[in-house]
Amino acid sequence: MLESRLLTVLENSLQDCNLTITIDQQQKLVAFVIMIDKWNKTYNLTSVRDPEQMMIKHIVDSIVVSPYLEESQYIDVGTGPGLPGIPLAIMCPDKNFILLDSLGKRVRFMKQVAYELKIDNIQPVQSRVEDFEPEVKLDGVLSRAFASLKDMLHWCQHLVDSQGVFLALKGQLPIAEINELPAEFKVLETIRLDVPKLEGERHIVKIKKQSVG
Repeated sequence: MLESRLLTVLENSLQDCNLTITIDQQQKLVAFVIMIDKWNKTYNLTSVRDPEQMMIKHIVDSIVVSPYLEESQYIDVGTGPGLPGIPLAIMCPDKNFILLDSLGKRVRFMKQVAYELKIDNIQPVQSRVEDFEPEVKLDGVLSRAFASLKDMLHWCQHLVDSQGVFLALKGQLPIAEINELPAEFKVLETIRLDVPKLEGERHIVKIKKQSVG
């Protein structure tokens, strides 16, 4: 049965992660993968076709970021079907996530996920990032495979106030991109993530706007 297979994949991955996760959270993460798999056949939400690979490449790859979310109001830009925003919302019920994507089919999917899985700390929004004006300035911007660091900061800097942080989720550490950052932005830290069963490197690049002068 798919559900039990996915739960086994998740449990095996969690043995190698220093994450605290409840049974309810595990069940929601599994249900999310099953929904992606179901909708993927019609809406082509992700190029990953195997649900067990989705669990590694989409879910575990997202939830390892959760210990590094120190604020309460985040926006996930270019979220696609809700990655990493929905897994992070499941892991961090005390935080709120705006999930921004320009494609209506993805936003419809995320709204259905919120309804079926009773996830009340996400707000799916259909918009281009440069056109979106949040009602309040947000604490942090999340981006996963969205754009270069320079482009992400250019398009997203209006979303946070001077205290806001940018968390770019990258594969290999993008040294060249870091070296090209505008002077008004500063890298606070880079964090190497350990994603069990996933080939290749994963990093968080944490950036903040700074006053220049």
